[in-house]
This record gives sequence, C-alpha cells and structure tokens, in this order.
Amino acid sequence: MGLLNNNLRIGIPSKGRLSELSGELLAQAGLNFRRQNRGLFAKVKGLPIDMIFLRTDDIPTLVAEGAIDMGITGSDLVEEANANVSTRMRLGVGRCRLAICIPEDSEIKSANELDGKRIATSFPSVTKAYLGQHNALAHMVSLSGSVEVMIGLGVADAIVDLVETGSTLAANRLRVLEEIGSYETVLIQNDRCRDVEMANRVVRRLEGVVIARDFALLEYNVPLAKLADAEKITPGFNSPTIGTLEDETLRSVRVMVRRDEIIDVMEKLERLGATAIFQTTISNCRL
Repeated sequence: MGLLNNNLRIGIPSKGRLSELSGELLAQAGLNFRRQNRGLFAKVKGLPIDMIFLRTDDIPTLVAEGAIDMGITGSDLVEEANANVSTRMRLGVGRCRLAICIPEDSEIKSANELDGKRIATSFPSVTKAYLGQHNALAHMVSLSGSVEVMIGLGVADAIVDLVETGSTLAANRLRVLEEIGSYETVLIQNDRCRDVEMANRVVRRLEGVVIARDFALLEYNVPLAKLADAEKITPGFNSPTIGTLEDETLRSVRVMVRRDEIIDVMEKLERLGATAIFQTTISNCRL
C-alpha cells in the first residue's frame, strides 16, 4: 500500500507492549485495521485513515517533520527528541518516571555532584538539560538499552533510565538519586495536519475510551430523606440522574464515579442507608 493520498496518517509503535496498548485503545475507539504479515501500513476500515507502524522513538520526529499527522508514543521520547508537536491528549497508560540512579553505596547526594561524571542513558538531551539546571556537566554515554548494567561494567558512574517498580534497580544494587520527570503515553499531532476534522474525530473517539476507563456507573436506591446527603457523596460528572420508584419513600440514583474511589463510595452509601448498590463498567462515553 502506498501513501500517495490525502488520508490522515497515524503512526503507532510497531512492536512491544506499547504497540499492544495502542492497538487495544484504537480498536475500542472504533478505529479497526488489520496489519498483514508485519507490514508497515494498514488502512482503517470505513475511514480515510492510514496506520503506519514505526519505531516508537522515531514517531515524534516523523510527526514533527510532517511525514505523519498524528502519533502514539511516550512523552519522554517527545521531550528527548525536542519535537515541535502538539500533545492532543494523554492516554492514561504507560506511566513511568525518568530518574538518575546511582550505586546503593554511593556517597553522591545531589545532581550537582555529578559534574564531570559519566552517565549512561538513552535520554542524553533530557539528562543534559536537567544537569544544566543543577550546574553539572557530565559525559554522556548514549545507549539504546540495558543501561542498568553499565555501572557494574565500569562504563558509567550513574545512569538515567525509566523506572516503574524499582525491581530492576534493586537487582543491580542501584537507588534513585533524583527524579527528572514523570511521563506517559500521549497522542501527538503536527501543525500541518492533512485532515484536521478527521484528527479531531480521532481525538474525540479516544477521549471517550480514556474517560470511560477512569469511571464506572454506580446505581443505588436511597431513602428520599437521605437523597441530599447521597448526592454529596456522589455528585457525578455533572449531576446524578434521579428516578422515582413504586415506593415513594425511595429514589433511584445513577451516577458516574471514579474507579479508584468506587469501593470507598459504596461503603459510605451503605452506611447512609442506600440499598441495591451495584457497579456497571463503562466501555465508552461522550461527555
């Protein structure tokens, strides 16, 4: 398949966990496509959109250069590439921290003490900028991966790498000295987009999925005398939906609640006297 058309071009990671997450998210947003034989291109069914499968760290540059209109990648890679792109939305997945890490027994206490040291990292630009803010100039050992072993190999005095659980650091007898920043997966766009209207449709579709992942629908019955107190516990996205029941002393309530608060909210409602409390998964929404 060629790209000699005016279809919206979206770049997504060609492999790895982020590729899987991107595919799931796009499918839930109704952007259905099939990649055949590990090809580089795929067409979205029923929409003028072409999917291009790329290296994750190339996506910010290719969006900035206008080769593709939008892309799904890590905000850490956008910052490292210093790419002139717009972040249309944060996708709520792939959260991680970029940190300076040193040996557990190191006497270094702050970033400014790294002046003149060797630092192994896949993020030399971000690292240099951060150290510059702390009046430190270090020698960058730029690598594409496995930087956590470089101190043990005698290649570096410190590393700058993405940290999730910290288990890899512990296994290599390392500790975090300072955190440079927090990052996550984002949808980016260039300012010369081929089809702005379609790009906005893509954003709205993805917003519906991302918001739905953060919320659940809670339904319950509550005595009319307690309704005002219940509404304070569950104010909803805008406001709850209130319905009447055959028993005129009760009211039924339907309301959106953040998933990470749902158990606590249910307990508060139960103590208040609410009954028939149940949660329903929201797979998509428009707010």
